[in-house]
Amino acid sequence: MGLGFVVGVFGVLILAHAAYSTIQYRGLLKIMEEEFSGPPMNVVAELLLGLALCMWAALTVPGKFLSIHPDSEENRIVSLPANLDFMIFNHRGKLFPPEMNLKLKY
Repeated sequence: MGLGFVVGVFGVLILAHAAYSTIQYRGLLKIMEEEFSGPPMNVVAELLLGLALCMWAALTVPGKFLSIHPDSEENRIVSLPANLDFMIFNHRGKLFPPEMNLKLKY
């Protein structure tokens, strides 16, 4: 368990506490028969802190990108999928010429 994972779990716990605090606040307003105009500022601060921690963890935990080698045999499609119902060949793409040699004018 790295630091990013622990920070992510802590961020989720903060978000859960903010949700619980909002539910508790709305219950208190119902008892006092007042209208809900928005969550208290401490809940908004918890939400922003939890969001920041979860975003930081989501960006650091997954790891580094790996390079894709074009000549690797692992990258090849060996067979077509078993369900061919979603393969559509009758679409707008056939209206375009097979070779487009258009040049842009500046």
